[in-house]
Amino acid sequence: MNFTFCPDCGEKLYLKNCGDEGEIPYCGSCKRPFFPFSYCCVICLCVTEDNTEIALIKQKYVSDSYINVAGYVKQGETPESTAVREIKEEIGLDTISCSYVNSYYYPKKDNLMLGYICKVKKAELKTSVEVDSAQWYPLKYAQQLLRYDSVGWNLLNDYLRGQL
Repeated sequence: MNFTFCPDCGEKLYLKNCGDEGEIPYCGSCKRPFFPFSYCCVICLCVTEDNTEIALIKQKYVSDSYINVAGYVKQGETPESTAVREIKEEIGLDTISCSYVNSYYYPKKDNLMLGYICKVKKAELKTSVEVDSAQWYPLKYAQQLLRYDSVGWNLLNDYLRGQL
């Protein structure tokens, strides 16, 4: 996100040289720079305890393809607590463990996606109103369902490489 006006006082920002950072939008009234940023979110590979299946969802408002559980980090949350919350909200599962794998930039929505492997106990998937469907899939079959070179596909492949 790039700022044009100060989000605190509303004054139009001007570019100010901020040392090694170069010219950065700056508020003269608040005496502070506003660095551009990407929205931070998590993407979760929900894996069964025995490492044989993952849960994939469909959200028509997001994509026609299968995707992983994902969501924005809310103010005051850690990425790990966001992952646990999103899994519970979207597919009704409790997370046993949550491990960071890698970060992925998603330019279409200017998102910095933090990838997590989330171990869950296999159970019936109970979807929220924002999820159209959810299902368990064997790991190798899931590779074919996720859009090639998508963030979810890359997260799954990073996980599979780590399992070898």
